[in-house]
Amino acid sequence: MGSLRTRLIIIILTPLLLIAVVAAVMEFRGTTERAGEIFDRGLLSAALAISRDVALSGGDALSPATRRLISGTSGGELFYHVYAPDGVFVTGYATPPRPPSDVLLAEAEPLFFDAIYQGRDVRVLRFRDAATLDGFTGLFTISVWQDMSVRASFVTSVVSRTIAVLALLLASVALVVWFGVRLGLRPLLELEDAIASRTPSDLTPIRRPVPTEAQGIVGTLNALLDRVARRISSKDEFISNAAHQLRNPIAGVLALAEAVESAPSAEASKARSAELVAAAREATHLTNQLLSFERAKGSDTAHANAVLDLAALCESVIARFQGGSSVATDHVTVTLEAPPAPLYVAGDDLMLQEALLNLLTNAVVHGGPDVSRIRLALRADDNMVRLQVTDDGIGIAPEDRTLAVGRFSQANAGPGTGLGLPIAARVMENHGGRLTISARDRGACIVLELPLTVVA
Repeated sequence: MGSLRTRLIIIILTPLLLIAVVAAVMEFRGTTERAGEIFDRGLLSAALAISRDVALSGGDALSPATRRLISGTSGGELFYHVYAPDGVFVTGYATPPRPPSDVLLAEAEPLFFDAIYQGRDVRVLRFRDAATLDGFTGLFTISVWQDMSVRASFVTSVVSRTIAVLALLLASVALVVWFGVRLGLRPLLELEDAIASRTPSDLTPIRRPVPTEAQGIVGTLNALLDRVARRISSKDEFISNAAHQLRNPIAGVLALAEAVESAPSAEASKARSAELVAAAREATHLTNQLLSFERAKGSDTAHANAVLDLAALCESVIARFQGGSSVATDHVTVTLEAPPAPLYVAGDDLMLQEALLNLLTNAVVHGGPDVSRIRLALRADDNMVRLQVTDDGIGIAPEDRTLAVGRFSQANAGPGTGLGLPIAARVMENHGGRLTISARDRGACIVLELPLTVVA
């Protein structure tokens, strides 16, 4: 990208340079027009003065004032020629420039034209004026001309000064930008120092004042720092939880393995092997639950693109639950009530299945020995899809509902990890929905709400 200072100079000076070029061109044209008018008026003034002196002196001499006028009009010498009505030369220089052949000289009307005199471009004024000379009255023809280089020099001088002023302004702007950008960028340099001072153990938001243009960047950066800090905190928490929760199961598996090794008989070894398998399954289930909870915490599927038929997803989860669940499901009947029309949601298929599977497992594990029916009722409510998971178990007391959705906590003492409802709740939050526990006379009622997705 290059230097920001250089980029700003280019961005600022490029349009200014174009404006300066346009201004210089306009100044050149305007000065040329004004110079033409000024010099033409000078020629006319000189011609009138010559006509007056010819009449007064009889063509013998020009007055000193007129001589000074023609010797330095507008910075250059003038040439003149006067002849009488009969074509007789009166005074001035010989062989004046002639007008174009197609131009007729009108009486008392000044004629300006360009011509060549002795190999040089000149501007010529020719006009006729009535005068009396030696008793003879008639129209005398007066020609006055001047070298065009005088006009060009005048235009060049004026335009050069204008260009010099514009160049000075551009150079001044470049210097101001060059040194001013550093002062203007000082808050950003301080922001760079603030960012550089952040470490994995210090991801606090940046609070220092910054220019308005950089506030969006700082806000985005602070949001990123917050997400990173929460992710690191989540990983640390996961490691701590895993170490705490897996310590006892792993120790139990190790103890049972040693017991199998030291069993006094084949029957005792077989019995202890069965206990070892059960303990290993419990440790595996706990590990899977911990991983699922961590994945649910780290996922952000609120803007997922996968469009899912929630009824079909529920049927798939029910088949998984009844076919290969980690808990006994032979005595439990699971039913699904869904409207004829599909209800679509956007999200992560695996995480939604994991959440629902945890709810079904929870109903069996914590519903008590008498739980026999689990009902899933699916319906649309405004722009939300509501899925009620109810069972006929012992239920959840109102005072225990907050405890039930806490990590590693259970409303009813029993087997399990205490992560089923927290996993489901976090998955709902990540999908822009929520999990609530509703009141029910018998059994538990868990309500899942997800935004409804309209499929064209």
